[in-house]
Amino acid sequence: MELREITNKEEWEGFLLQCTEKTFLQSWNWGEFNEKNGAKIWRLGVYDGALLAVALVVKVSAKRGTFLFIPHGPVIKPNLTAKDKKEILSLILLHLNDIAKAENASFIRVSPILLENEENKMVFEDLGFQDSPMHASAYEATWKLDIFAKEEELLKDMRKTTRYVIKKASENPDISIEISNNPADIAIYQKLNKEVSKRQHFVPFSDESVKNEFEIFNKDSQVIFLFGKYKGEITAGAMVVFWSGIAYYHQAASLGKFAKYSIPYLLQWEAIKEAKKRYCMVYDFWGFTDPEKFPKHPWAGPTLFKMGFGGYKQEFIKTQDFVISKKYWLNYLVEKFRRFKRGL
Repeated sequence: MELREITNKEEWEGFLLQCTEKTFLQSWNWGEFNEKNGAKIWRLGVYDGALLAVALVVKVSAKRGTFLFIPHGPVIKPNLTAKDKKEILSLILLHLNDIAKAENASFIRVSPILLENEENKMVFEDLGFQDSPMHASAYEATWKLDIFAKEEELLKDMRKTTRYVIKKASENPDISIEISNNPADIAIYQKLNKEVSKRQHFVPFSDESVKNEFEIFNKDSQVIFLFGKYKGEITAGAMVVFWSGIAYYHQAASLGKFAKYSIPYLLQWEAIKEAKKRYCMVYDFWGFTDPEKFPKHPWAGPTLFKMGFGGYKQEFIKTQDFVISKKYWLNYLVEKFRRFKRGL
């Protein structure tokens, strides 16, 4: 096997189109997004004659330390053996060790898109990785829905109450859902997002970050906003990304004072229907935590909402860290404290 940097967008995206386990955090445009945000990136490919794996690597510079991050990657060609996976990761790790030293990074973080099982866990353990104290910006489990069935079948497979509130909201003449790919609507979405963040006490994505993400994916018609309105007032919003045959419910916000109208349910259903129009086969609800095991987790409520649409969970290997220098342990302590404070 050999490793080389990939500079051709068609080669990168063409390979990912063939892969099953993937998210847009390894897309070419996610690399563009990170560069526009001022981050340094590397697009690496592992070859054995043909391309076997790709890894988008992002340099993260924070007060707590500098590290190299592979979000939801590397993405590896389907049906390779554990031995092949280990060899691929070993080659990438060897290359990133050199980059880390040159960039003064104290560790390498990988948020794998490999299903959680003993075989995949051993691949990382054998290479000297350890569980990260934080799940980074990429989920470790998600809720997915196959959407190739007809709309009637999808509705039938929903939770009874979910199906009922969608019907009720769709019949309410005061409620409407609007779809937009207009960059001017970024400000509208962010206003809603900030109102929700104040109520729920979290730090929202910055205006610049949301603007950059929307504009970059919008160039390839891969993103939309959906807005739910009650009597013309915006009550809910979502950003949905369409990439490589999958729709991602990436961001969302809704105002609590309109909760009784169930507008987010109708908005979600309209997003699913839009994904079907775009020939997506899967709808990724972006993030999952088991509400029975962890009822007090901040994601428990949103997860119950997502589960009502039908579907299935997928759990991946926990975020992994490879320690390079002692500076890592300061980052470890800071993140451990943050996780405790957030109740994650």
